Amino acid sequence: MTPSNARLLSSVGLFAAALLLASCERPPIDVVQHGYRGVAMGLVYNPRTVEQLKTINAVPPTLSPEPAAGGPLASSVYKNIQVLDDLNVAQFARLMVAITQWVAPPGESCGYCHGSDMSSDANYRKVVARKMLQMVRYVNSDWKLHVGGTGVTCYTCHRGNGVPQYVWYTDPNPAHLPGMAGNLSGQDSPGINVGLTSLPSDVYSAFLGSDPYELRVISQSALPQDGDHKSIKETEWTYGLMIHISNSLGVNCTYCHNSRAFTSWESSTPQRVTAWYGIRMVRGINNDYLATLTSTFPDNRKGPKGDVAKVNCMTCHQGVYKPLYGISMLKDYPELAGRATAADAAPMAGAAPTAN
Repeated sequence: MTPSNARLLSSVGLFAAALLLASCERPPIDVVQHGYRGVAMGLVYNPRTVEQLKTINAVPPTLSPEPAAGGPLASSVYKNIQVLDDLNVAQFARLMVAITQWVAPPGESCGYCHGSDMSSDANYRKVVARKMLQMVRYVNSDWKLHVGGTGVTCYTCHRGNGVPQYVWYTDPNPAHLPGMAGNLSGQDSPGINVGLTSLPSDVYSAFLGSDPYELRVISQSALPQDGDHKSIKETEWTYGLMIHISNSLGVNCTYCHNSRAFTSWESSTPQRVTAWYGIRMVRGINNDYLATLTSTFPDNRKGPKGDVAKVNCMTCHQGVYKPLYGISMLKDYPELAGRATAADAAPMAGAAPTAN
């Protein structure tokens, strides 16, 4: 090899190494103390990502001030009003305009849900929207232990999309590889749902579906018995959901847990209790509202196994610790704060958390 060729190869090697290292460099980060010093209770933020999230979680302009109470009810003027029958005509009209902006895709208007006949239920989207209005009122009235006084509106999830950007369907089948690898049993493949780790990827069905697993990673006795023993795979399932929650809220584990003792409720932050209720709220939404619409949705709107789109933590949070950074749209649209009808408002499930 000539000296010139050697120098060329050396230069190429140095350039390739520099390019590789540059691609692996982590950008500057911010660390915010979230608990006592010395116990790793810090939250790590990427300034570049935080800036992007500000745009995603911007609140749209509020429509004209809330109409005054009184006057004829919308149900006495319009046909087939089943959920918002407690609103007067002005309140009803203003809310319908807002929902159109929140849910209808660009270029669409009232007809996206109603079709040409406003009173008809022929358009499946109208039937779905009615159920979603019941759901929003259910969340705002029955799940204050999670949403607090901030509450939710249709925009919290939809953000101007007909279908929220972040929804999930049941995973059709575990990945199967030829040869000795065999059935991967739903794991050992980098899943986006679990932060590209090899943990079981269908954590939504496992914890947010109709037959949820128990979230626990540590057995409660030295010699586990009577079902107390937790297998390695059950532990992996739980860690997978924790990664999803962390990604959805844009926080690390110490937002809810104390790094000294992750399982201890006494040492945990108040946010852990809020998250405990949030998991159960999501289950209620998926099972009591969305799953009941399975026969309403056309086949092209269902997943590979015939189930409807369901929600998870990312559906509302979209990368920040509080949806829309905690700005309440409900105060501007109090019509969505009321309790759903008795037939549709299920009681809040579960008692306060007592174990991990």
